[in-house]
Amino acid sequence: MIRLRLAIAVVLSGAVLGVFVAGGGAPNVLRGATMRLANFVDPALANTGGPPSPPAPGVALTGGSFKDHGVLAYGDAQIQRGPASPLFGAPVVDMAITRHGTGYWVVAANGDVLNFGDATPRGSASALNLNAPIVAMASTPDDGGYWLVALDGGVFSFGDARFYGSMGGIRLNEPIVGIVATHDGAGYWEVAADGGIFAFGDARFYGSMGGSRLYAPIVAMTATPSGRGYWQVASDGGVFTFGDAVFHGSMGGQALGASMVGMARTPDGRGYWLASDDGSVFSFGDARFFGANGGTVPTPAIAAIRATPDGRGYWLLEPATFEDGFAQPAPGPPSSVPATIVGAAATQLGGNPSSGYMCNPYGPCEEWCALFATWAWEQAGIPIPRYGFTGDIYRWSSRHGRLLPPWARPAPGDAVLYGTGPANGDTSLHVGIVAQVWPDGAIVTMDGNAGPGPPGGGNVVVTGPFLPAEASAYVGMPIYAYAEP
Repeated sequence: MIRLRLAIAVVLSGAVLGVFVAGGGAPNVLRGATMRLANFVDPALANTGGPPSPPAPGVALTGGSFKDHGVLAYGDAQIQRGPASPLFGAPVVDMAITRHGTGYWVVAANGDVLNFGDATPRGSASALNLNAPIVAMASTPDDGGYWLVALDGGVFSFGDARFYGSMGGIRLNEPIVGIVATHDGAGYWEVAADGGIFAFGDARFYGSMGGSRLYAPIVAMTATPSGRGYWQVASDGGVFTFGDAVFHGSMGGQALGASMVGMARTPDGRGYWLASDDGSVFSFGDARFFGANGGTVPTPAIAAIRATPDGRGYWLLEPATFEDGFAQPAPGPPSSVPATIVGAAATQLGGNPSSGYMCNPYGPCEEWCALFATWAWEQAGIPIPRYGFTGDIYRWSSRHGRLLPPWARPAPGDAVLYGTGPANGDTSLHVGIVAQVWPDGAIVTMDGNAGPGPPGGGNVVVTGPFLPAEASAYVGMPIYAYAEP
């Protein structure tokens, strides 16, 4: 997920664990940790335009890559073998662990499921006409099946996983972000971004944050060992307990420059881990810290954390390492302008190969999300200058009659403009390229100078899937327009 914020680095026991936002006031110190401040203001906040930026001469226009296995293992967690060259039709969004911890499944937004280690394939939703993207999965206790849940609350069951109901077809206040199975596999909970809990089968309702005022959206939940309670975690690190779930601490109120994306509990439920999208891991209660990926440069985005069955390790899911063909939903015919733009942008996904503060392959060392977006359009023959300011893309498209309002339905290849308007760097903050659009309106984008990482160290990343109306919560800023190529 894109993160454009002020940042400070937190150092714990000599190891950098992550990058955090420097909010108002002095930050709280974690367990004797020392704080190092970096005086950093994102140039987007002061970029008022100017002449188009020329291409950087002699620089190969190709993205770097995150050379991992798609899953990072710590403690006694092990990387498991799977397909030699896994290819998904949409971004990877979640994973589930087998009961012995010697295998796992990975699911993409289009419903593709791939198995690793002793995880057995039980089917996928990629052949279905999905209304909304898949966002999470949960497996049965015997590893004989699993459930996939979509952004609209639809549930799809495979293997010995039984269907007990869903929120699909029911109007939701906020999208679904997760699914958790009961300990016997005879039910499950769905959790929404507003903290709403929906119980099916033998899953019982113990309360929720639905209807409560939240400072940040809920991103994940996990159930207690007894199944008589659960925890929820928000993107700001706040933790909320229900039923017999015990509060062991949280990152709520801390200065975080990366968003929490997941949580996992220890086997006895007396502790849990929280993980943020920059690869930082925070342990509470009897949960031990086994390592993290925060501070790695270039910084890949993390999507989930899963604990080993014995609680002596965990995995972090790193979607950017998996190859994504953006084939489902498809951007259009292979030779079309949208497909050419999406295909060109996709070749750049990964770590920024340039060194230096804000340096990039698309222009001078400056805020470069617009440089990347206009470069992608150029690859399809669009005669747009290589702009360095996002508002200039708006103005160019306005002159050519190719603007859409924020409530319109975009198409692959369109530029999505974030902020409140094109006037200056205080109002026009960021731009990405739309890569996929689902029937329910959810989108996936590719963004330059984005993702978690140190100041000036943005990469080309995938953002989403998310509903455009939820951009303020998911991306951190609203959409003010779409520009058609």
